[in-house]
Amino acid sequence: MAMANGFKLIDTHMHLHTAQFDGDRQAVFDRAVAAGVARMIEIGYDTESSHAAIRLAETNPRIFAVVGIQPHYAAVADSTWLAEISKLAGHPKVVAIGEIGLDYFHNRAPHDLQEQLFRKQLALARELRLPVVIHSRDAHDDTIRILQFAARGQPGIMHSFSGDWAYAQACLDVGFYLSFSGPVTFAKATELHDVARRMPLDRMLSETDCPYLAPHPLRGKRNEPANVRLVAEQLARLREQPLEELAAAIWRNACDIFQLPDA
Repeated sequence: MAMANGFKLIDTHMHLHTAQFDGDRQAVFDRAVAAGVARMIEIGYDTESSHAAIRLAETNPRIFAVVGIQPHYAAVADSTWLAEISKLAGHPKVVAIGEIGLDYFHNRAPHDLQEQLFRKQLALARELRLPVVIHSRDAHDDTIRILQFAARGQPGIMHSFSGDWAYAQACLDVGFYLSFSGPVTFAKATELHDVARRMPLDRMLSETDCPYLAPHPLRGKRNEPANVRLVAEQLARLREQPLEELAAAIWRNACDIFQLPDA
């Protein structure tokens, strides 16, 4: 799977199945490949999107799927939802449980129900021996409290990491990877820049979270997987490393956490 530019990029978190891409999904995928993106991870956030993630992964050898229930749905997700996610997780293209966690910014479900759903899916992932992809927004303290006791020793990713060095250290101490998205390219994201410079390279990942969080200079536009190159370029600048070296490390990290072949 060698790319024309000599190195391979990976978008570890995208939502390519969403309606924003209905008009040009194949063209978006082709642009990603042309930009050097050799693998992409499609993320579910409820049962319907988890099914869609698998369908997309089934159509393309470069795409893998993650299935799970976002905290937004904690007030409506019942045992049948969890049973469905457990069933979907057995698909050969599914590489993790996610995105799961806490969201106190949108606050679409009571915090206690968010925590219950979060813990149940952490337990499911542990039972299935799959890594977890964590969504945490304005909920750093509770996220760490839960992870320290419910996920220690369990492989996981802090999706679209946002926070200062103290929060990063706490996540790294649990054993998790930190995944960077478009905001790391923003000039005013100085705390995020500090984390990217200081953290171990062997725990770093890259993502777009497309169609959201487009990087500079595309901020405010629809994001797409090809733009993970802009994220990787910024990480390389911040760390004063060659892009090829950083991309190779992120590729190895992604292969490790998602148990993918390094080829």
